[in-house]
Amino acid sequence: MKTETYNYMGFWSRFGATVIDTILLCLATYPLLILIYGWEYFDLNQTRFIAGPADFFITWIVPLVAILAFWMQKQATPGKMVIHAKIVDAKTGEKPILKQWIIRYIGYFVGAIPLGLGYFWVAFDARKQGWHDKMAGTIVVHTRDDRQAEHDGGQNGFQL
Repeated sequence: MKTETYNYMGFWSRFGATVIDTILLCLATYPLLILIYGWEYFDLNQTRFIAGPADFFITWIVPLVAILAFWMQKQATPGKMVIHAKIVDAKTGEKPILKQWIIRYIGYFVGAIPLGLGYFWVAFDARKQGWHDKMAGTIVVHTRDDRQAEHDGGQNGFQL
């Protein structure tokens, strides 16, 4: 792998992509949760973690399947596509395998546990890897050469 050919995505770009993905996920899941459980679902005084089987499916399974499907098909979620990023194997630059995708997804929870430190790690890491990237052996890179895009009006990207 030629590290000098990669332009790693930094913290703020990835944060923006996460915001986009979160909004889209909420737009897809909240109406279903409201339809099934009503507005009481969002009552902060409730002590239950999962409201029922539909809640578990909509809140945990749907996001898992959607994110893995996007990663496996596009190597990116919609938010990463907006910022022209994709996830690649850190050693080869190729498309990660299913095992890496699953480890990366689990790594999201690991990185969130200590006050989100695993996500903030992206800001300080030389290869802009969060803990989930390190666990899975992935990196997030630009999908186009911004210098070339400026020169040709954004028409030609580059392939990794």
